[in-house]
Amino acid sequence: MSNFIVKKVAVLGAGVMGAQIAAHCVNAKVPVVLFDLPAKEGPKNGIVLRAIENLKKLSPAPLGNKEDAALIQVANYEDNLDVLAGCDLIIEAIAERMDWKHDLYKKVAPHIAPNAIFASNTSGLSITALSDGFSADLRARFCGVHFFNPPRYMHLVELIPTAATRPEILDQLEGFLTTTLGKGVVRAKDTPNFIANRVGIFNMMATMYEAQKFGLPVDVVDDLTGTKLGRAKSATFRTADVVGLDTMGHVMKTMQDNLKDDPFYPVYKTPELLEKLISAGALGQKTGAGFFKKVGKEILRFDGEKNDYVPSGGKADELVVRILKEKDPAKRMKALRESTHPQAQFLWSIFRDGFHYIAVHLESIADSARDVDFALRWGFGQKNGPFEGWQAAGWQQVAQWVKEDIDAGKALCNAPLPQWVFDGRNGVHTPEGSWSPAKKAYAPRLDLPVYQRQAFRAPLAGEGVADGTNGGTTVFEDDSVRIWHQNDDVLILSTKTKMHVIGPGVVAGLAKAIEEAEKNFKGLVLWNADATEGGAFSAGADLQAMLPAFMAGGANAIGPEVSKLQNALMNLKYANVPVVAAVAGLALGGGCELMLHAAKRVASIESYIGLVEVGVGLVPAGGGLKEAAVRAANDAKGNDILQFLKTYFTNAATANVSKSALEAQQMGYLKPTDTIVFNPYELLYVAKAEARAMFDAGYRAPAKKLIPVTGRYGMNTIKAQLVNMRDGGFISAHDFKIGSMIAEIVSGGDVEQGSLVSEQWLLDLERKAFVELLNNPKTQERIMGMMQTGKPVRN
Repeated sequence: MSNFIVKKVAVLGAGVMGAQIAAHCVNAKVPVVLFDLPAKEGPKNGIVLRAIENLKKLSPAPLGNKEDAALIQVANYEDNLDVLAGCDLIIEAIAERMDWKHDLYKKVAPHIAPNAIFASNTSGLSITALSDGFSADLRARFCGVHFFNPPRYMHLVELIPTAATRPEILDQLEGFLTTTLGKGVVRAKDTPNFIANRVGIFNMMATMYEAQKFGLPVDVVDDLTGTKLGRAKSATFRTADVVGLDTMGHVMKTMQDNLKDDPFYPVYKTPELLEKLISAGALGQKTGAGFFKKVGKEILRFDGEKNDYVPSGGKADELVVRILKEKDPAKRMKALRESTHPQAQFLWSIFRDGFHYIAVHLESIADSARDVDFALRWGFGQKNGPFEGWQAAGWQQVAQWVKEDIDAGKALCNAPLPQWVFDGRNGVHTPEGSWSPAKKAYAPRLDLPVYQRQAFRAPLAGEGVADGTNGGTTVFEDDSVRIWHQNDDVLILSTKTKMHVIGPGVVAGLAKAIEEAEKNFKGLVLWNADATEGGAFSAGADLQAMLPAFMAGGANAIGPEVSKLQNALMNLKYANVPVVAAVAGLALGGGCELMLHAAKRVASIESYIGLVEVGVGLVPAGGGLKEAAVRAANDAKGNDILQFLKTYFTNAATANVSKSALEAQQMGYLKPTDTIVFNPYELLYVAKAEARAMFDAGYRAPAKKLIPVTGRYGMNTIKAQLVNMRDGGFISAHDFKIGSMIAEIVSGGDVEQGSLVSEQWLLDLERKAFVELLNNPKTQERIMGMMQTGKPVRN
């Protein structure tokens, strides 16, 4: 085994992308130095300092912790080039000008360490042309590494070699990008705009072209081409606004300049509507107006005919919505093609154009169809890649329809589909691999050591490979849970409820899993199969499941149900084998409490954790406030507990949710000893390794100790602040009541300061307050409001 450890990264260029790449390195605890030109006025590193300051204001936040911005080392090309000698990876991220990049490369090349990897974050310029003038040695260590914006959140990174790039350089970089930065790596050929932008931007241009042809306004197009097609919510025109219309125009220009022999070349012409907006300076979100514009609370859309903004809100026709709800992809595609409705014809046209394009260009832009599908899924937020969609809809039938449209002159160009499309195949993804036209074979996945850390690799429809919902050996399964293992020594509990809410079935499943783990396994991991796809860890207790008991016996009938949850989580905390919570996505309310009671937490960087019960007029009652009291007492180490308790109180009383796992650590929901994982596909592997290590180190359940509390002193101090907030109009009388109850619980109730209480005492306080609030009409209003609208009611 040979380790490739990146001790330090240099990022050249403190623009939007460069600064955010540096921020993500800091998130991952990779030391980073950010370079830019020396400022003409003020401090010499002023450009970089301003960029770092701007990172704190961006939304979504590039930094897991805003304070970590201070960890980015600042530098300029005049004074600090010697710093490059200590960097193992240098990423250039300046503007997309070949001449500017070459000028910079001449300046930095002599300072690059002999074993360092040099990479450009260009979004589409030729990597081979960029390496012109390099020594043979540097050329062998140079490649493209194309992050997608925003780099913290977008899973895709394209890795683009030249003919001279050493293969081991790519393997090392893929390992670093995958585990350390948490990315999904796709290797692309050195063609204009690589894979994701080449296909994704073409799809957007084709959509704009077909929308104009069918006379559809931008708001209707976005309603048709977003979540209804399993694509990003921002759909087509809103995505363009977010990316920036000038950036879109630049990517289109790269295609216009470099793809003159492409049969689809006429489609690369910048759409008239887009040109109009760019020339007017309406560049999208960054200028406050693009295809859409927000005026007060109203969203307006640009009308090309009126040359002005008009009210938006146009929707897909109900007939077309019904077609899109058809579960069978083959029936859905057939219905779209055969419908005479303009919106359905538009949708068939953009599917046909996309299939036509990827079939014609697959061989030149990618090694296999797998790379195209992952690039579009990870770079453009699509649920399925285009080849997956074609294969699911019936490969040969769809191919025949596309051919008929090409022959009839309905397609965007007359280039025929390649011969391999019609060789009797049922698709491009098979258990042996994905179709590679260049190799005339199905190419298997790269089997690098880094992928041994992924219990289940990202699946592709058609591969027929087991995933987290059906892989391994099932011990027990019902509608709420699956208890299973991978034929090894760690048991796994996966919940199957919607958003993994905790109802009676999950509570029973927990007890069953703990019992099985204590008998036959080294540990238990709580992990959900959709953790890799942005699914929740758990959105909390299942309020709907409590309704029958509430309707039959009122609030008091809920008390025993709350006790069952409390007992289940206490059993988990004091289990005789380590229980590790593998957290990703939302861990709210009861989901947060479930995680808090585990022996250890392994959390994805994108974990959003908090006790949010006040939003429905309740207090946490699954032991979340009890754990706040326990943790504050532990943190205090004999000092004044109240100083440590205030943070936990505020988090619960304001329903504060972490914006990252790093922030959750700061808030106290994750401990400093908990592990943060950057790639969600590695979450299960790491959680199992932690459980196994704890068992092998002689794990024993924690001793049950009494907890010192702040009592009346803490309760009254916090309440005094709440009175000021209520009297100042910052919180309602009901908010004050809930806040006071939380203060009472975390302080240990009406007892002397320094009193020692049991965990059960605190749980009883939680349960009593929860039941009392359930009887309160104001809380009932909040619960009904949340159930009906999904939004909190302020009363």
